[in-house]
Amino acid sequence: MSDHIDASSDQPTHDHEHGHDHGDPWGPRGRRRGGGPRSLFLLVFAIVIAAIAFIGETLGHTNSSSGATITVTGSGTVTGKPNTMSFQIGVQNVATSAKEALKENNTQMGKLEKSLLSNGIVKKNMQTSGLNIYANTNSASVITGFTVQDNLNVTTHKLNSAGAALDAAANAVGNNIQLNGVTFSISNQSKLLASARARAIQNAHTEATQIAKGADTTVGSIARVIDQENTGTGGVFYPVATSLKAATGSVPIQSGSQSINVQVNVVYHLNS
Repeated sequence: MSDHIDASSDQPTHDHEHGHDHGDPWGPRGRRRGGGPRSLFLLVFAIVIAAIAFIGETLGHTNSSSGATITVTGSGTVTGKPNTMSFQIGVQNVATSAKEALKENNTQMGKLEKSLLSNGIVKKNMQTSGLNIYANTNSASVITGFTVQDNLNVTTHKLNSAGAALDAAANAVGNNIQLNGVTFSISNQSKLLASARARAIQNAHTEATQIAKGADTTVGSIARVIDQENTGTGGVFYPVATSLKAATGSVPIQSGSQSINVQVNVVYHLNS
């Protein structure tokens, strides 16, 4: 009979695979129960998708534009009554010598300026625009004399007395007077331009609406506006039935009316 005792048979056994199953958070293959990287990725992915959907829906409600645009040109025209007259007036003298021609011209220009000042023309609105001295020759290129020309650019806002001023100037100078053109203008066009621009914008919107309707859509907000320069008729005027009451013996003056035209290029968004 042997006295050897197998101690291993008396020791309690420990199952490392199953003995701590309830206390170890990791499974047999080292994966955490109830989740893991894959589950975390799916959760984050779902949140991102939900955020994108929310942002997209929000943008859809705040911006109805489809991204498409339409460009149209609108024009607006208004008519106003001129209140300013401009003209060029001067004197031409001919003499056998340049000195004599210039002396006579200086004398008559003095009379012309004095006459204008006495008939409502303000001195600051008179400006010398040309003083010329040149020799006169015959067919054989022989000098026969000299001519002196002196002109003034004149502006006046007193249209009622403008005709009388011209008549008085002619009487003061006589046959040596020169008058080169008369034009009318509107000194302050701000109100007329504002009205013309408003009409141009309205015209552009009407045109854009018609085009959009044909394309089965509607006009949205304005993306860009380009205001063109004033393309008014300038010195072209249209006579009216009434004219200025001219004083007896004065040159009859009719200021007529002047049109002012504005064009705008407008880019509109088109709604989806």
